[in-house]
Amino acid sequence: MNFGVITEEIINELKTFVGEKFILTDDENKLHYGHDETEDLIFKPAVVVRPSTTNEVSEVMKLCFQKNIPVTPRGAGTGLSGGALPILGGILLSMDRFNKIIFIDEENFQVTVEPGVITEVLQNVVKEKGLFYPPDPASKGSCFIGGNIAENSGGPKAVKYGVVKDYVLNLELVLPNGEVIWTGANVLKNATGYNLTQLIVGSEGTLGIVTKIVLRLIPHPTNDVLMLAPFSSAEKACEAVNAIFRVGVSPSGLEFMERDAIELTAKYIGETNLPMDEKVEAHLLIEVDGNDMDSLYKDAEKISEVLKKFECGEILFADTAQQKSDLWSLRRSVAEAVKMNSIYKEEDTVVPRSKLPLLLKGVKKIGKKFGFKSVCYGHAGDGNLHVNIMKGTLTDDEWNNKITEGIREIFKLVIELGGTLSGEHGIGLVQKPYMEIAFNKIQLQLMKDIKKAFDPKGIMNPGKIFAD
Repeated sequence: MNFGVITEEIINELKTFVGEKFILTDDENKLHYGHDETEDLIFKPAVVVRPSTTNEVSEVMKLCFQKNIPVTPRGAGTGLSGGALPILGGILLSMDRFNKIIFIDEENFQVTVEPGVITEVLQNVVKEKGLFYPPDPASKGSCFIGGNIAENSGGPKAVKYGVVKDYVLNLELVLPNGEVIWTGANVLKNATGYNLTQLIVGSEGTLGIVTKIVLRLIPHPTNDVLMLAPFSSAEKACEAVNAIFRVGVSPSGLEFMERDAIELTAKYIGETNLPMDEKVEAHLLIEVDGNDMDSLYKDAEKISEVLKKFECGEILFADTAQQKSDLWSLRRSVAEAVKMNSIYKEEDTVVPRSKLPLLLKGVKKIGKKFGFKSVCYGHAGDGNLHVNIMKGTLTDDEWNNKITEGIREIFKLVIELGGTLSGEHGIGLVQKPYMEIAFNKIQLQLMKDIKKAFDPKGIMNPGKIFAD
């Protein structure tokens, strides 16, 4: 597709929409906005635009639609699939100035928020009113709600409370031609026409730009119990996951970390004071929450009895708020620790929970076949395993060519086990070559037709999700 060129005339017109100081054309800003957390990829845009109102976004999109200019929306830049990379240049539309919590409706347990609000900031504000927004990605201290919408993010709490899509009621959306619509209604039930709201959630900025979000909230649980369980076998740890649910316990968090993940993280963040026997291969971090401590202790006892059947060692119960915070910090720091240790590729695989042991075993077998080492961790309660493939001593040729064959085999295994390519990171740029493994030609064409209906000129975050 032939896109238009951004001229000085167009840049001057953009300045009239959003103000001169919010149009960035210097190399330093282009470089900053030209990368996210996806590997070491960088694509500099022609210009960075930082609007702050729906009307400004609308005017920008009207101009881009008229001039056929590609637009890549960006949140906080914490993505791991390259979804916010402006790979075809054009305009990088940063939503960082959309940072207002507009209204907390305490009577109806709802909040209206702009997409540039940091997830943890929103959680803390509503918590002060006894309310809870559960989705909590590892990057919750820096990622934006809008980015969470784009990727349908999850996090540790998803095992009990669900993912972002389960909390989105309504979205204000600027279409690629600049028109503004609301996708739904601020109600808990809605059987009126096609569900445009859920279509936009997880669409990775390819259908339009979200400028306001209405989320449902729930009462905040008052108590929790957190335990760290060591296992002499990583596969046994994975087997224990499904057994916990079979005894009738629904944890609010159930995370898997193999030994390498914890050791790399301990090295990255400093001393963790976490004793780890040399025979330990993996840990499960398990949380139960609610309002009745007696019930939580009973759940913890049930879990402990289950874990004994799977070669579990001595379970550590977090006694203080600080200890709980430290354990969660350890888990949330794994991705960054792996990244700092080596060049890596992260695959966000997900399978039915009971198939998790087979997935882990298969990943390690594929690693041996193709000569790569992997560090695995993730949201075990959801069957969501993050597979970090380390470059280590591999040559550039092996890394750039041979590894893709191994990744393809991992994804084929995932599909064979009844899973799919991504649980929460999205497809974006780096996973699009593998989409035909998960979908047939009819399914892919339907998705492309939807994309064309919203974006007939193909200017909205082009080059993502679908293979060229």
